[in-house]
Amino acid sequence: MNDSWVNAYLTRIGAERPSRPDAEALRVLHLRHQLTVPFENLSIHLGEDIVLEPGALVAKVVDRRRGGFCYELNGAFATLLAALGYEVSLLAARVFGENGLGIPHDHLALRVGPWLADVGFGGHTHYPLRLEERGDQVDPGGVFRLAETPDGDLDVFKDGQAQYRLEPRPRELRDFRAGCWWHRTSPESHFTRSLVCSLLTESGRTTLSGRNLVRTVDGARSEEPLGDDAEVLAAYRSVFGVTLECVPELGGVPVVR
Repeated sequence: MNDSWVNAYLTRIGAERPSRPDAEALRVLHLRHQLTVPFENLSIHLGEDIVLEPGALVAKVVDRRRGGFCYELNGAFATLLAALGYEVSLLAARVFGENGLGIPHDHLALRVGPWLADVGFGGHTHYPLRLEERGDQVDPGGVFRLAETPDGDLDVFKDGQAQYRLEPRPRELRDFRAGCWWHRTSPESHFTRSLVCSLLTESGRTTLSGRNLVRTVDGARSEEPLGDDAEVLAAYRSVFGVTLECVPELGGVPVVR
């Protein structure tokens, strides 16, 4: 990333350039990213290609003012952090679901020095977790705990529920291409069976699921069904800062390359 792109990225998330790459600056960047860049799978249902290359990911977040899912969000965030002087490694994880663990390279998270950073897992931590800590780590998003497995992996728990199994070995962005392809094409993927755009807020979370706008404010949940396409597009634009030419519909045909 050149200096102008770093500045544009920081402007996008409403953060100042850190004077040095320390833990406090990482906390600010981690939170600001989630408050401004939505977790969304719209590309899958709009027939847009998803290119797992640093330049393409940063361009989507910064130039197109879009979000993405884990590979895109954490891939772009890793590029920013590295440009700011942080030591960043990409880590693979398998997500716990109803049928146990998901596919290999199911999820992309980040090791940033001694920290686990993750801005691409929907409702997760507001701030990074300390990788070496095995006790409870209290975060505005919940109470988290990391536990070692017999094989040397780390299970990440939120409020006592297993979220994903993290592999400590560093990976390359290209290692996640098969997992990304599966998530955007397989009928078994929850991303092909759902349509979501979600953003952390200062008091909770706002999510547009299909045509239903869900707001959680201080633990209170409300739902607002949206009407015609104009109303849906206006919600994407005003609530999430996402400008679309057409409304994504569940079951849109993905581009496969």
